[in-house]
Amino acid sequence: MTSKQRAYLKSLASTMDPIFQVGKSSLTPELTEAIGEAFNTRELIKIAVLKNCFDDPKEIAAMIAERTHSQVVHVIGKKIVLYKESKDNKKIELPK
Repeated sequence: MTSKQRAYLKSLASTMDPIFQVGKSSLTPELTEAIGEAFNTRELIKIAVLKNCFDDPKEIAAMIAERTHSQVVHVIGKKIVLYKESKDNKKIELPK
């Protein structure tokens, strides 16, 4: 992913609300599975890491990206933005 594409995805994500929250039980298999299923209907996902989660948001983002075969757009504070290109439901056209 180029920096131009990453910047474009960040701008799209800035208006989004998080659809998942990582709490004190951290990253559970159920949460990972739910995030993977969410990529079936959307390409860009924002996740909030709650204050009672003691794991590093960057590490959580890397683990989710690895398990769901997605890409980390960015991690800022306790917010994670992930992107996975959809084969069937392509809505986001990345700049070249």
